[in-house]
Amino acid sequence: MRFYTREDCEEWLRGRERSLPGSSPEISALRLDYPPENYRYFFIARWIAQSLTDRLPALLWITEWGIWPSSENWHLYHKLRQTYSDHQLLHEAPRHLFLEHEAEDLASFLHVAMLNGWGGYVLPHANRVNVFFSHDEYIDFFAEHEQNLEEVSKGLGAATLRK
Repeated sequence: MRFYTREDCEEWLRGRERSLPGSSPEISALRLDYPPENYRYFFIARWIAQSLTDRLPALLWITEWGIWPSSENWHLYHKLRQTYSDHQLLHEAPRHLFLEHEAEDLASFLHVAMLNGWGGYVLPHANRVNVFFSHDEYIDFFAEHEQNLEEVSKGLGAATLRK
């Protein structure tokens, strides 16, 4: 696992000729609201980490924090980050690159981000389905090919397809 600065992340995206999901009207999207019980967040985070990465690297880019300060557990986040021998603050390196064998790590970091009321992106190297998770407790899944979203709908259940 690696922690990236904004510049590192932009270089990673450019090297893969990628942009953030949702920037093109031709992209299909599927929205899933967070379940009312936050103990179910881990199922969603783990499903994303295991099902959408295709056993390839994935970038977790946290873009929103500090919006709901009373729900943020900074201690938990920093302790988790320190287990990787990284002591940077989130605003210094808010991008997390998980290698192909680190799906469980991605699930844990995404789970903590969801619990903290943060938002951001999960950008799998495979680029079949990309994810935006919001501090407003919903997740948008984006794909160039609508059939890629069928896997999401089947795997996560009730969601509404929108273009």
